[in-house]
Parts: sequence; C-alpha cells; structure tokens
Amino acid sequence: MTGPVTYQVEDGIAVIMVENPPVNALSAAVRGGLKEAAERAGADPAVAGIVLGGRGSTFIAGADITEFGKPPVPPSLNEVIAALEACPKPVVAAIHGAALGGGLEVALGCDARIVGPRAQLGLPEVKLGILPGAGGTQRTPRLIGADKAVALAASGDKVSASDAVAMGLADALEEGDLIAAAKAKVRALAAAPLPPRLNVRDDRLTAPGAREAFEAAAQKLAKRAAEEPQVAAIVQSVRNAFEMPLEQGLAGERAFFTQLRDDPRSLALRHVFFAERAAAHIPGLPRGTQPRKVARVAVLGAGTMGGGISMAFANAGIPVTIIETETAALERGLKRIDGIYATSVKRGSLSAEAHAKRMGLIEGKVGLEAAAGADLVVEAVFEELELKKEIFGKLDNIAPGAILASNTSYLDINAMAAATSRPQDVLGMHFFSPANVMKLLEVVRAEKTSPEALATAVEIGKKLAKVPVVVGVCHGFVGNRMLARRTQQAERLLQEGATPAQVDKALTDFGFRMGPFAMGDLAGLDIGWRIRKATGGSAPVADALCEAGRLGQKTAKGYYDYPEGARAGVESAEVQGIIEGVSQKLGIQRRQISQQEIAERLIYPMINEGARILEEGIAARPGDIDVVWLYGYNWPAWRGGPMHHADALGLAHVAERLAAYAAQTGDDSLKPAPLLAKLAAEGGSFARLKAEAKAA
Repeated sequence: MTGPVTYQVEDGIAVIMVENPPVNALSAAVRGGLKEAAERAGADPAVAGIVLGGRGSTFIAGADITEFGKPPVPPSLNEVIAALEACPKPVVAAIHGAALGGGLEVALGCDARIVGPRAQLGLPEVKLGILPGAGGTQRTPRLIGADKAVALAASGDKVSASDAVAMGLADALEEGDLIAAAKAKVRALAAAPLPPRLNVRDDRLTAPGAREAFEAAAQKLAKRAAEEPQVAAIVQSVRNAFEMPLEQGLAGERAFFTQLRDDPRSLALRHVFFAERAAAHIPGLPRGTQPRKVARVAVLGAGTMGGGISMAFANAGIPVTIIETETAALERGLKRIDGIYATSVKRGSLSAEAHAKRMGLIEGKVGLEAAAGADLVVEAVFEELELKKEIFGKLDNIAPGAILASNTSYLDINAMAAATSRPQDVLGMHFFSPANVMKLLEVVRAEKTSPEALATAVEIGKKLAKVPVVVGVCHGFVGNRMLARRTQQAERLLQEGATPAQVDKALTDFGFRMGPFAMGDLAGLDIGWRIRKATGGSAPVADALCEAGRLGQKTAKGYYDYPEGARAGVESAEVQGIIEGVSQKLGIQRRQISQQEIAERLIYPMINEGARILEEGIAARPGDIDVVWLYGYNWPAWRGGPMHHADALGLAHVAERLAAYAAQTGDDSLKPAPLLAKLAAEGGSFARLKAEAKAA
C-alpha cells in the first residue's frame, strides 16, 4: 500500500502505520487506507493479527477538522472502527505519541492499547464546541466506566501514558521497543480465544454502583452543561450507553455531533482553534531564522508582575535571577513567591518536591549588575518611560549579549531600544497578571527588533506554556488599546445614566466572568488614578471615587461597598450620589439606558479599535486580536473573540450602530473606522480580509 497508510507483514503480523504529517489527522485518504488495510489483514491467512501505529510525533491526533462543513467523503470514521472490530484477528494499537479525539476512538476499536512514555490520550472535542463523533461517548464508558468517561470527555484534557494505564484506558506502558511489545501482545491474544470487544461489552455499565457513580459525576457537570451545549450533549450521550445498545448509542452520538457542529458557538470555538495556531506563525520572519539559546534569565523587579514572571520561568525549568534595588523589597518578593507555591502544595496541585525545585531555580540579587551573564533580561519595573530608558541604557553594557525585553503594558518600545547601542536586541514581552497563570504573551516587535530576537521571544513564550502573539508598537499594543475604548465608554455610560451594576451585568450576560467595575474594585482603583494623574488623563467618576477614598476592595469600598470584608460588592447609595454629582457638574442630562445599548457601547468600540489596529498593521491578522482577548482578558471563547463576533453580527450592523451612537452622543471616537466602514459597505468580513491577505 502507498499513500498516508503503509502496510507491511513482519513475522506473520500486519504492521499498519499512519504517516500523514504533521499530526496524522484522519483525512479521507487515511480513513480509506485504514479500512482497506484492516480488511486486507483480516482476509490474509498468513497474518496472525495487526499492530496499528503512527509515524512522526503522534499516533493519530484526531479528525481532519478542515473537512468540517464539507460534503462527507467515505469511509466515515465509524466505518473504519467497525472494520477494525469486524477483523477476526487481534488488533493492538501501539501509541507512541498523541492519540486524541478520533485517534483515541480508533484505538478504542482495537483489542488492546500499548502506550509509550510520551503518549497522551484524550477526547478534546468539547473544546471545539462538539462531542466525540465516532464512539468516544459509547466505547469509553464500556472500557473505563461511565463516570470516568464523562469526566474525560467533558474536560477535553490529555491523559499521560501512566495515568492512561492506571485508569484502564491503556493496557500497558512500554519504555522500550513499542512495536515489538505490541507484536508480543498480538501473539498472546492470538494464542487464545479473543476476549469480547467493546462493541459487545457491557460489564462496566452493569457493575454494581456504575449508574450511581455516573450520575454523581454528571451532577458535578450540571452548571457547565446549562451553559455549554456540548457538555450537556456529552452527559446525555454517555447516559445513553446505559440505556441503548451500541448501534443506537452511536446514532444518538452522531446526531448530537451534527447538531453541535452547525451551532454558532461551535463555529466560534473552531475559529479559536485555528486562530491560535495561526498566531504561532510570525509574519515577515525570514525562512530558517533560528531562536537563540536561553539558559538563564534575569527579571528586574520582585513585585507582583516580576514575581509572577520569575515563577513562569521557574515553572518551565529555566533558572532565573530576580533583581531588586534593595534587600527588603527582594525578600518580600521571594517570600510572596514561596507563599504562592506553598498554597499550591496545600491544595494538592503541586508536590513539595516540585515546590523546592522551583524555588531552587529562583535566585534573588540586589543591584542591576546581577543581570550579567543572562541570555534574556525581562524588565518589570514601574511604568515610567524615563526610568525604563535609563535601565536599558545601563543593561547595554551589563548584559551585552542578552535580549532586552520590557514587560510594559503601554509604553514605547522603540524609545527604550533607542537608549541602547543595539536596538536589534530590544523588544516587548508583555505578560498578563498573574503572570504565572495567564496564558497570553504579547511579543512586541519594535522597529529594529532582529528576526532572531523575535523568534527567541516567541519560542520562550511557548516553553512557558504561554500563547505568544506578535504585535507592533503603539500605546497599549493590542489588548490594552482596545480595553481603553471599553473603559472610556463604561465611564461615559455612568455619566449618562447607567449604574455600575447595570454596566457590569451587560458584560457578565455577554459571557465575561466579571464586569469592568467589579474588576476595577478587585485590582484597586488607585492604579488607574495614579496613571491618569501622571499622564494628564481624566475619568471624572473614577477620579471622584478615588478622591473620596473609595479605592476598591482594599478599602472595602469602590464602585461597590464590601461590608465586613465581603468579596462580592453591593450597590452603594454614596456612589450613586457621586455619579449624579459628576453628571450635574458636566451638564449631562441623565436618562434610562437599555441593557442592549450598554452592551453595544462596550463591545462595538472595541471592534472598531480592532479595525484600526489591523489597518495600521499593529496586528497581522484578525484572529491574532481574538487570541489576545481570549487569553489575556477572558473573552468568552464560545463567542470567538471580538473580530469573529463582529463577523457573526455582520459588519454592516456594527458600523450602523456605531454611527448612530456617535451621532447620539457627539463622541467622534465611535464613528466607524475606515476599514470597518469599507468592509461594511462592500459586504465584507474580517475573516475574508484574512483569507484575501493570505492569497495575496
């Protein structure tokens, strides 16, 4: 056989290998090859059984989701798995890498699964807004029990090789020659009558307490199931395994799959999947550019951000020197880091050994000279441009071979680079707080940043388990520049008649975890107040609250009151009086504002600013903006990001509403951006803009 599936008989055993780079996706050609190979081996009297494996880094990493929405090409994956189960000879999967989604479903059609130490098994379809569509919710409960199966499918998480064996998802872990071990398993199975396959087994479903354990697991998912249709479908489909024979259960699973696949929320999640992967491709990077080696990192500043950044490096096994200007500040920072790790140990999410190992990778020093010898220096000091320029100028001589990165949220990287003799080594690495948790990393390419430095920052971001997105230099880059538009409208809505609770509700109803004012209270209102005073900015309501000593949860009063240390705020008559006083002082006639207007005036200006960012080339792709908002600001994934959401609404609608609000309020910033207006007039979309740019 030729093509993406190879067939070779070795010592009386048919070795079938999938070779469909880069991830061995289950394309139509792979499905056809697998079915043909299984039938060929079953009919060959010289073949005792089958070993099924994959070449490259994966076993089979799942369905080819580029086929979604296209006419189906036979054979279906269900037909392939049925062919494996119909084979009269033993079939053993040799899983050396990822067996995800359809890849795991194929393995479930085999008689046994032998895994290598780097194997990862899972059913990640839930993260694409769908459920496993080829038996994942039917065969898995028959193998490991319905309670474990529903948890596996609803989480979408990968299971390590050792955990897969422990839970019964795999039969054995082989540290040595995996194919040889799989062949030995085939011979052992061929020497005796074949045990019942999963398509006819029900012992795990009829075991005492099995149904009760499943329903308890399903109850834990009830809240998610109410909000995420794919979770509800997974729960019901696994429940069907108790109540239906396999064929009916498979038909029900497929019906759920088709229904979910066409749901707008599923389309949004698939957009996120592709956008995240596209963001990893750096536009304009010369072919063959290699990242530099980073063996040691220095982080300047032991505050909240500097500490979190240092933890991110230590978590990835990269030694880091955390540098402060005085001993007391350094000791506070190291104590804070140690405390965070200790809390993780107490919760059971980190072992005591891992805690000790990570703290051992963090060295504290006083004085900038300690950055000598670092391959990468990340500056995380106060947001003052002159201070940062001074530091970069000194680092030029202290760390002559290092990449110099700033964690600034807003400031001009080009100006910092100009303070050095080697601007090609300077860029931004904007982490999000808490830096040891949040996945987004905005990698800011300055005017003279070298390809090698840029590639290094992106590669380091991946090693830190971040999602790096390359952006250009402007005030606030992508995320904070767009956030500023939302913040501006939130302030103005208060002045015009809305309450903090109404504004927050508009965003939580949209799908955000918190509204802007509850979030502001949590972070501390004095942070923005200090920045506004330093830059000459103004936010009349927010400034008045700070002047009244209402700084947020830390003072038990901000936009909301927090009586007796409460974490959830309650509406405040004092705040309402302050807001009404600001409106009166500004000469604004207050009015009732609908929740629809509030939501549109918070979301649409962000989309508008995203269009400006694209037109200026600050972001290379609409999907890059979506990834920034998903991983940096907790945009609800099922809405796909602001630019995808705009396409779903229709750009003509977004432009029309923005123009109407601009006329209503006299706020020219709400007028449709030129790119948005152009696309709206042409019946275009941001997605089509991306496709056209790729074609060009």
